[in-house]
Amino acid sequence: MDDFTTRLKRAVVGEPDASLVYLGNFEVEEQWARGEHTLPRVSAASGSAVVNHMDEFALLLAGPSDHVVLKAAPDADYLDHLTGLGIVLPTVHVVADQNPLRNVTEDALADPALVEALSGLDAHLVAHGVSEVEERLAAATGLPLAAPDAATCKSVNSKVYSRRVADELGLRQPAGWACDTLEQLERAFTEAAPLVERGEKVVVKEALGVSGKGIAVLESPRRMDRLFRMIAKSVEKSGQPRIAFCVENWVAKKTDLNYQFTVGRDGVTHFDFVKELFTEGGVHKGHRMPARLSGAQVDELVATAGLLGKKLSADGYFGVVGVDAMVDPDDGLYPVIEINARNNMSTYQVPSQERFVGAGQIALARHYPLRLTGELGFGTVRTLLDGLVLERRGGTGLLVNNFATVNAGARDDAAFDGRLYGIVVGSSDDEIAAVDAEITTRLAKEDRR
Repeated sequence: MDDFTTRLKRAVVGEPDASLVYLGNFEVEEQWARGEHTLPRVSAASGSAVVNHMDEFALLLAGPSDHVVLKAAPDADYLDHLTGLGIVLPTVHVVADQNPLRNVTEDALADPALVEALSGLDAHLVAHGVSEVEERLAAATGLPLAAPDAATCKSVNSKVYSRRVADELGLRQPAGWACDTLEQLERAFTEAAPLVERGEKVVVKEALGVSGKGIAVLESPRRMDRLFRMIAKSVEKSGQPRIAFCVENWVAKKTDLNYQFTVGRDGVTHFDFVKELFTEGGVHKGHRMPARLSGAQVDELVATAGLLGKKLSADGYFGVVGVDAMVDPDDGLYPVIEINARNNMSTYQVPSQERFVGAGQIALARHYPLRLTGELGFGTVRTLLDGLVLERRGGTGLLVNNFATVNAGARDDAAFDGRLYGIVVGSSDDEIAAVDAEITTRLAKEDRR
């Protein structure tokens, strides 16, 4: 059976041995949402710096004949560690002058020498997601995009699109309304008001929100009225009458799921995996693989992926698709909460999972938050976690799959937040929990929180 990277190349280029140039432009939704009406949100520069350095995830997604564009050169000790594990790395291109507040594509466009170097490659450009910025880089380098155009990608990533597709296909989803006019939003709020009045929650989602941003939870009629007036005022001020929001009933759930499939240029859909989201205190921390589902539940998701793949293909999309789903308290499925027609966090874990998670093993992909007062080298972390780092397939321990995010927020003479991303592999949930706890304890020695 082909590995994931080979299947991806066959799907988006049509050739399993094609050379790809990877861009890890995480939170591409920020580009898609420009000019759209949004909900109040708070973001910090340090958080943006960490998100933008998530581009290093692409390092382990690419194959040896591929190229990866990064904001910063990877830690040399980290690269040595990866090659010591037997991983043959792609060619790395580093931007000349990275800006913490720009994503990797924007940095690449600002580097004429890099644009020229990429122009000489016989390769296709593949991104986390395609916006107008990635189209500009493709035009500047002459590299063909291994993806649909930005307008198509934006359209199929809208939560309004997700709701309407689920309705069209007769797929179960929480009660809700897709709104692209103020009149539709007012009607949705009117119909949702009885839910709030009897103590249930209603959530309003921006069509292109990401990572928990662009969501408002309404628990009172007053809050609902205030939010509507705010959106109406924004529409009046902008002169842009079109909006894009979803209003949904907040339903009880047992488990969050993420499943992925790949749609080829020929319309053929391949189901890749389903993973169970790992949360702490209600906050998403990572993925457990495999998901603890029955065969019937998996079959339902595979069938849903087939339906969604046909619809997406008909609407001009091909490439990776991640879908958020839920298990209700009675083990029934909500098979479509949101369609993400782009790479997902779990996409970047697949090659490592194929290589290092042995038969009968399970894995937990997560991140460890750090509060630091100075930059931390991989060598120091490797020593600190001695005996806890994965050394081989079938073994137990942590495989670090992004180190750039540890020091991305570093500032002169100031404390900063970082994240260490990795996949904990073991033979049981208890074993993984024990390794995870020990990693957390040892990292606390370097944490200056």
